[in-house]
Amino acid sequence: MSGLFLAEIVLPGVTRSVSVARRCVGEVLAVVGHEDVNDVQLVVSELVTNAVAHTASGEPGGFVTVEVTSLDAATAYIEVIDEGAAVTVPEIRNADAGECGGRGLWLVEAVAVGWGVRDGGYRRQVVWVEMSTKSGTSAGAART
Repeated sequence: MSGLFLAEIVLPGVTRSVSVARRCVGEVLAVVGHEDVNDVQLVVSELVTNAVAHTASGEPGGFVTVEVTSLDAATAYIEVIDEGAAVTVPEIRNADAGECGGRGLWLVEAVAVGWGVRDGGYRRQVVWVEMSTKSGTSAGAART
């Protein structure tokens, strides 16, 4: 992957960090001219929430790192790096109708150009996402 690395944001693994990550990513992308960052912010919120809720990042002293790269004027690449978990690997699952959660990665799948998970070394896990930031471009259109 090549592009212009824009920022690395390291946050404590607490719920309040979700809104900070969302705001920071939006601001960083807007500064370099990305037009529509709303979906990117939504996905960052979901991924940071998952890191805090389901990995060692949410334990006392834990942290989450968000890296922001601009692949081109209309595409952002984000990595959310957590401190790993013994048994949790992010995957889309079928939530029961009565469940309040469990649908976030469906949302990521719906709006992202692409996403995935890789080993970050040292017990860390990286969830990456590639997003269109061009106004009026849906993820489905970006994939074709």
